[in-house]
Amino acid sequence: MTKASKKETTVTPFAKGTDVEIARPSRLMTPFDELDRMFDELMSRGWMSPFRLGRSHLSAPFEGRTPDVDMVNRDDEIFIKAELPGVDKDDVEITLTDRTVTIKGSTRAEEKEEKGDYYRCEISQGSFSRTLSLPDQVDTDKAKAKFKHGVLKLTLPKVKSSKRANVKIE
Repeated sequence: MTKASKKETTVTPFAKGTDVEIARPSRLMTPFDELDRMFDELMSRGWMSPFRLGRSHLSAPFEGRTPDVDMVNRDDEIFIKAELPGVDKDDVEITLTDRTVTIKGSTRAEEKEEKGDYYRCEISQGSFSRTLSLPDQVDTDKAKAKFKHGVLKLTLPKVKSSKRANVKIE
């Protein structure tokens, strides 16, 4: 393996008690990747689940899906809001590069019922990962994250770029 093909990673302090792994992406996302994700979500394994009989209502919140994300490109920062219902703060991992952000997480639920000689226990778990291409280069060292009531909010300051200038053709 050559030095150029190795994946560079560093760990940078991100928020109180949380570390974020900064990794170089293997490739950037394309509009077709988002289309594939939407098709996979539409035709996920559970699309006929209302017709299955004998199954519990307990299911993994992110089985075959990805979280809903809003991205706002402001003048000096990029703001991202991700809805992660049923996910604990400790089960969320954020990987950030200067051009991409990846949000990973997992959920686990357990349901038990005991009545006389009857005992039922169902365990459900799910995981998700979503990588977003950022519209501008961001300063990974100054990124901030907040997680409250299942909503993740990321504030990613943009790197100060040089001013736009016109070049005169001679």
